[in-house]
This record gives sequence, structure tokens and C-alpha cells, in this order.
Amino acid sequence: MDLNTKVAVVTGAGRGLGRAYALALAGAGAAVIVNDADADAAKQVAGEIAERGGRAVAEPGAVGPTAVAEALVARAVAEYGRLDALVTNAGILRDRVLWKMSDDDFDAVVNVHLRGTFTCVRAAVQRMREQGEGGRIIVVGSPAGQRGNFGQTNYSAAKAAIVGMVRTWALECAKAGITVNAVIPVAATAMTKTIPAFAPYVEAWEERGEPFPAWLRAAEGFGTPEDVAALPVFLASDAAAGVTGQAIGIGGDRLSLWSHPQEVAVAYREGGWDAGAIAATWATGVGREPQTYGVPAPEVPR
Repeated sequence: MDLNTKVAVVTGAGRGLGRAYALALAGAGAAVIVNDADADAAKQVAGEIAERGGRAVAEPGAVGPTAVAEALVARAVAEYGRLDALVTNAGILRDRVLWKMSDDDFDAVVNVHLRGTFTCVRAAVQRMREQGEGGRIIVVGSPAGQRGNFGQTNYSAAKAAIVGMVRTWALECAKAGITVNAVIPVAATAMTKTIPAFAPYVEAWEERGEPFPAWLRAAEGFGTPEDVAALPVFLASDAAAGVTGQAIGIGGDRLSLWSHPQEVAVAYREGGWDAGAIAATWATGVGREPQTYGVPAPEVPR
């Protein structure tokens, strides 16, 4: 995993998973543009990388606007002469149940997660195509986007759409040698700390340094941000040149590959279907084994 010739941009890298991604990429040799809406946090992480002997500069800004995306790419080129990898990690939460979610709650999350991913990837791919040497696009999804989650209409929608864009971009960017993949992480962060089932373990880890129990790391795939950081390093490396269009889960002791949506049951009726015919055959036909939905609650061993 030698990234000494690579230059990477990581958005939302001031803390949590983004910080772990930036440190891991720099640890493998990459020069890193550290982005965060919090300028002080971005500078602190860039300083940490420098203290460890790595190369990094901070480029603050809240992702979403095209100008911010283009500034990130321009900074990479100005500082290091090129751009090889982009990790779009920036995100916010505005959790509310559907009937209490405001327009602002919805728009704010979609703007950062979905528009921010789109504008940053577009700017990065434009540069990578100009360079003519391929590249790595690594976007960050969520189990909530794969399965849905209570109180997260905005977040689930944005994360599902991001993985949808991955499949399209993998097709569009293949000829240019640019791979596009999604990381589906599960880790102790400010976001997952809001989940009641995880909160006690996150607090014990943060406040007393207690390791996560083995059942949580394995059965739930839940661990530290550092447990997740190896995946972007792999995806940015030459070893992952043939990996594209995938949604890959990681967390704790678990590494997984998510399936893409596909038909799981099909029925045919000559002349087509009317509502009565669907109702008559649903329970014994295509609806015999309905799909599950929602992120499952952790099962704590007794």
C-alpha cells in the first residue's frame, strides 16, 4: 500500500472518520488536502500529519457549492502538482421523524451529503481526465442509505442517492481509468453516538479508553474510526485498480460487500396485470418473501 506518489483530497477530515481517513492515507505516503467546514479542525489534522512526517495542507470550506469543490482540486494541484484520489466524507445530521422534518432540515443534509459529493467528484474527475492517468473516487455512504433508518429521511435519501451515483459514475469514468467506489462505514463517531444502543459503548471508549466488546466488533461490525480507515487506503492504491462500482462495508472486525438492488422475485401473466390479479397472487407469488428494511438494532448478548 505505497501511496508515496499519490495526492488525495479528504472532505470532512477535521474529526471522526474523515480524520482517520486523512491520517491513514498520509501514513501510507499520500500527500493530503485536509478539508473541513471547521478551519481550526482542518489545520489541526494537517498539523498532526506533518508532525508524523507526512505531507498535508488544510483547505477549509463547507462542501456543496461548486466553488468549494474547485478550490479543493486547485489547492491539490497548486501544492503537489496533481490529484489522484478523492474521499468525500463531509456530512451533517438533522434527524427528525418525517412529520416533524422541516424544509431546512431536509435541504441542509442533502446539500452537504449529496450536492457536496456531486460537486467535489465532478471537479476531481475533470482534473483526473485532464491528467490522463486515471484516478480513484471514494465516496462515503451509510447503512442508513442501504436499508433506511428511523428519523433519517434526509440522510437516508442522500446516502442512497450517493451509492446510485457510484454505479453511474463507474460506467462513465471507466474509459478514463478512474475507479469509483462507496465505503459503507460503521464506527464510533459523533453521529453514531446518538444511537441509544451504541451510546454506552462509545462513551466508555471515549471517556475511559475501554475497548469495544468482541461481540460488538464482530456481530455488529462496530469499532473505532481507525478500523475503517484501511479501506480508503486500499481503494486509493494500485492494488484496487480493478475494483469499481462497488459498495463496500467495513467496521470493527467486519469487511463486507453490499449487493446492488435487483429483482428477487418475478411473475408473468398473459395480457398483463390488473389490481385484482395482483391481490389474488401477491401472498403466494412475488410477495411471498417480502424484503426487510431498516437498520437492525444491535443484539446484545445475554
